[in-house]
Order: sequence, then structure tokens, then C-alpha cells
Amino acid sequence: MTTPDTLRNTRIGLNHGSVLMPAAGFGTLIPDPLVTKEATKAALGTGFRHFDCAERYRNEAAVGEAMQEVFKAGIVRREDVFVTTKLWNTNHRPERVKTAFDGSRRRLGVDHIDCYIIHTPFAFKPGDEQDPRDEQGRVIYDSGVTLLETWRALERLVDDGHARSIGLSDITLEKLREIVSAARIKPSVVQVESHPYLPEWELLDFCRGHGIVLQAFAAVGHAMEPNLLADPVITAIAKRVHKTPAQVALAWAIQRGTAFLTTSTKPWRIQENFDISALPEDAMQEIRDRITTHVRFNSVVKTGVPGFIPRVAAN
Repeated sequence: MTTPDTLRNTRIGLNHGSVLMPAAGFGTLIPDPLVTKEATKAALGTGFRHFDCAERYRNEAAVGEAMQEVFKAGIVRREDVFVTTKLWNTNHRPERVKTAFDGSRRRLGVDHIDCYIIHTPFAFKPGDEQDPRDEQGRVIYDSGVTLLETWRALERLVDDGHARSIGLSDITLEKLREIVSAARIKPSVVQVESHPYLPEWELLDFCRGHGIVLQAFAAVGHAMEPNLLADPVITAIAKRVHKTPAQVALAWAIQRGTAFLTTSTKPWRIQENFDISALPEDAMQEIRDRITTHVRFNSVVKTGVPGFIPRVAAN
């Protein structure tokens, strides 16, 4: 009798409340709203039940439309879908947090957000311009608010009952320690770039010790160079287990105890990214021991500007 592989359906308990977060997440950083909507519906049809959104992506309404259509058709229930969205840098001042949060809820068409995340630890000049720059093209930061003050505002969202959990993104271990030590409600999720070229073992160990889920974005390298999916260790394992290199990298992410985000607009690729199976233990050890390349593709942890988001004016 064959036991079905359940790795793709893994759900991880969060440290606040009784929320279970699907480990396999679909990222919605897709520039075109119509394409976003179709990709979201394809992901729901494939089996993804965790959707990562952001105010900054400017497409929450498209994600919301896709989800509502699927919910109304009775294909998927709202209670089975975990919705994450993120507070952008220009809304770090506590008096702006609730308004930003409610705006995301309205655009997504949901009553509650399962996890609300501070997009980066950097506060930008408050206002409607998401990418405020000076005459020399330099980011205008806001020195009038601390990350802890912003965190306190997120804690109040949990108190109000509309945010079931809260978290941080693009944060260093040093900054995370500061928040964890001072927080009344601990972060449930920390979303950072992570993949076999950037395993973040020290950060992962800290998160494990505090019941925090580390969620990896760019989990298959985001098509950057050097190409993770062409790595000889990954490709050899893929051949051996009859999976694609992307499926190997994503299975590795869940098996080592993290969650992941992956994005595609192609239905066949969305299916591929969900169709993962457990790797043998020797393959897991090979990835840890034999991959020596170390690279960070996104410099957001130094600037607060996500490198994967094109700088375009809002329509």
C-alpha cells in the first residue's frame, strides 16, 4: 500500500492562538493585476492555501477578486486559506498602521488577516508616495519612529481581533532579537530570503527557540545568477529522485522546518512548485554539506528597498 506524500500539505502551528500556517505559500508579487488574478486562481486550483500579499505590490484587489470568486463558487472555503499581507515602509508611524491594515483588508475582501507583517524594518517618509526620494534619488527615511513603536501598533491589531498573528520581514537576527525581547506579542513569522545558497541557519535556530516560523522567499533563487537550480548538487539529487531542481529546493525548505514562498504566472509551473515530495535524508545532508556557494540576491536588509520590486509609478 502506497502512503501518499503529504509534504505539500504541511501546516505549521504558530506561537499565537491556534492558527496553522500552510508551509507551501504562493507569493503574489506579479506586476499586472489581470495576470495576478489568474495566477491566484490557478494556485488555489492547484492546492496552494497560503497567499502572501503586500500593500507595496499594488495588486491586493486582484488577489482579493480571485479569492472571492473561488470562495463564492464553493471550490475553496475562506477558513481553509491563510492570507498574509504586509505593512509598507511609509506607514510605520503608529497612527498610520490601522488605516493601512484596514485598506489591505478592504482590497483583499476579507474580514481578518491571518498574518500581518512589517514589510521591512526601515521606516520611509510617511505619505502616499511609496518610494519617496530626494533630488539625488536617495530614499527619504523617517527617523521619527522606531521599529518597536510600529510593532506595538501591530500588537493592538491582534488585540482588536482582525489580525490573527503578526510578523516581520527582511530583518536581521540582531534586530529580531531586539523585538523578541521587548514584544508583548511575539512575532509568529519571520519572512526572509533563504535557499540553499543562503540557508540562514543561525537565524533559523533562533526562530526555532522562540516558536517563530521562518518563511523563505526567493526559495528557488528567483532566477538570479549564480543559478541555484543549475547547481550540480541540486541537479544530481533531482535526477536521482525523479523531481525537478525547483521541487528539490522547495522540499528541502519544508523538511528543514521552514515555510516557503514561490511565485509563477504559468499554470504548469504553479503545479510543479506544489507537486513536491519528501527527500531522502542523505539528500538533505548533501545539500547542507556539499553546497558551498553563499549569496544574497536581494539587498533589502541594507536599504529597505526590495530589489525584486520594479520602481514604477502607481497607476
